[in-house]
Amino acid sequence: MPTVVDDLRGYRLFFFSIDRGEPMHIHVAKGRGYAKYWLQPLTLARSRNFRGHELNEIARLVETQRDQIERKWHEHFGRDD
Repeated sequence: MPTVVDDLRGYRLFFFSIDRGEPMHIHVAKGRGYAKYWLQPLTLARSRNFRGHELNEIARLVETQRDQIERKWHEHFGRDD
């Protein structure tokens, strides 16, 4: 489970090695909360135990980390382009 960012305002951003067949995305966890965001376009795929304002904050944080997330994704999975 490659971690992209370990502690960004308490959130951990990561993906699973088995995610290779899916479009680029990031998983986010904090406490009992979990969310998954598609990156292109940035869209919430699913979540549990996060409130709306937390999901908005996470989306903003993911956007600020997008370049790093994409770089780590390509380092781990390779490029399809």
